[in-house]
Amino acid sequence: MRKYILTLFILIFTLTTIPGQNTETLMKEGVKSDSLFWVAYNKCNVIEMMRFIPADVEFYHDKGGITKGDEALKITFQKNLCGNKDFHLRREAIDKTVRVFPMKKDDKLYGLIISGDHYFYINETGKKEFRDGLAKFTDLWILENGKWKMSRVLSYDHGPAPYQNERKEIPLKDQIVKTYQGNYNSRKNGIISVEPKNSILNLTVGGKTLLLYPETENRFFTKEKDLVFEFVKEKNKIIKMNVYENGNLIEEDYFTK
Repeated sequence: MRKYILTLFILIFTLTTIPGQNTETLMKEGVKSDSLFWVAYNKCNVIEMMRFIPADVEFYHDKGGITKGDEALKITFQKNLCGNKDFHLRREAIDKTVRVFPMKKDDKLYGLIISGDHYFYINETGKKEFRDGLAKFTDLWILENGKWKMSRVLSYDHGPAPYQNERKEIPLKDQIVKTYQGNYNSRKNGIISVEPKNSILNLTVGGKTLLLYPETENRFFTKEKDLVFEFVKEKNKIIKMNVYENGNLIEEDYFTK
């Protein structure tokens, strides 16, 4: 949160020149209110979130439609965002995209527009957190009776977060790679065929082929998404292939021949 606030402060002073310490102080308070709202969002603290929401709020979502009024938005938070104790989202602004714009009338500050891109991470009980979505946001904060309120909210351009592979490929001897050749029985997808190709593996399932790159002697990964295939031995024989997605075990496929 400190990094986010610092980034916004820098943007304020580089984007505009504002006379008067009072205006600068008000802008800092607006930016702080924005950061506190998102801290509450990530904790699913609906009561704290609503502290920054005015009665006439308007929320526009490119997938979920329009929500008007604080009571309707509160219900949305309670039922959708925070309705499942075993599932919640964490939002993270992409610092380099965030911009702050002062809104004035007769040279008097009345609001702020804060816009940028943000990631959404999925947290499920018993599973590793993973980055799932990417979207844009534009929020209008209005100064009402000395307090900042998130009056208009636009959430749009939702889509999957681009995968950034950080795994490193290592060289493996051909004889090691060949030990994983064969068919594996998947309850979800039927027979999976694995064949060596130089120092990598070709995995074919449902008419599609994936290239698997060695990360360790028995763990291989794809570069397109966060999939890891772990080959398990028992008495020096391959018995199964464990499949992990986003760090979570999703399949155990047993060797057939």
